Amino acid sequence: METCAIESVSKILAHGTILTANQKLNVTGTSMIAGILRRKRLSIAVSLLICAIACFTLYQVLHDINTDAVVAALRHQSGRTILAAGGFVVAGYVTLTLYDFFALRTIERREVPFQAAAFASFTSYTIGHTLGAATLTGGAVRLRIYSAWGLTVADIAKIAFVTGLTFWLGTALVLGSALLLAPEAASVVDHLPLWAHQIAGLSALLCICGYLVWLAPRPRRVGYRNWSITLPGVPFALLQTAIGATDLSLVALAMYTLLPVSPVVDFPTLAVVFLIATLLGTISHAPGSLGVMEATMLIGLPQLRKEELLATLLTFRVLYFVLPLLLAALAFSLREVWLAMRLRSISSRS
Repeated sequence: METCAIESVSKILAHGTILTANQKLNVTGTSMIAGILRRKRLSIAVSLLICAIACFTLYQVLHDINTDAVVAALRHQSGRTILAAGGFVVAGYVTLTLYDFFALRTIERREVPFQAAAFASFTSYTIGHTLGAATLTGGAVRLRIYSAWGLTVADIAKIAFVTGLTFWLGTALVLGSALLLAPEAASVVDHLPLWAHQIAGLSALLCICGYLVWLAPRPRRVGYRNWSITLPGVPFALLQTAIGATDLSLVALAMYTLLPVSPVVDFPTLAVVFLIATLLGTISHAPGSLGVMEATMLIGLPQLRKEELLATLLTFRVLYFVLPLLLAALAFSLREVWLAMRLRSISSRS
């Protein structure tokens, strides 16, 4: 969602509204703005619909929840299990830092060091996706950090595009493979036949293959006039896909580690339900996918006691959303304080 919105703004700026000497408004630009506004209204409607369905589902599933059983399930979780899940979360966020680093190399902004890319990737993702409105919050954080290296709004839009592509390539690989292995898991969520999900999984993998074939003959550029990106070649596209797939797999492993021991849920089943929950949460724009993820997981894993699964989801939310948000907010605030003190020191000397 962040990619689409920032790219849309960049397209408006790139197309411009002035082509003639007498400064008349470009009709093409006006039509584009109107089209973007229509798409945004549709996006908002879809987001509200998903959130409404999630709220209704949560009420239906949790209205008779035994809170004492949830507390007991939370207390029953071992420290070793939580530590292992936390390790997967940390590994996932380490992989996440490669999103921006890869994107910066793709758009030929190699002067930005890895430390800055890692910091920007971690803080922008954590703050943007946890608080919601990731286009504004995450984009603003990236711009604030990268402006020290002279990056512009157009560069931030390019980074958002490349990081979004990394996410979708990884999702296509992991979810496509999982759907082929456990199509019944998706059927529990949407009640579609198994063959429909098997076709969807195979189609996702074929899309990756088709994308690589399309890249093979020559460098490919996408975009419009002043806003364009040369896509990575096949070797780097494979690396890009691996980054996205590794990130998603590690996060899914964190959730899998926290699941109750009995009844046993295999990893492909968990991966299908978890990735569907993640995608629906992303589309909904809900802060941290709050409510949407929980509703999807509760529907998709009916074999687990809902009190135990809810305890798992609460622990995962703390590990993956709350603690990283606190760390990112603290790190970003300390950076701002340090920059302000440094500026004041320079001003006093001059």
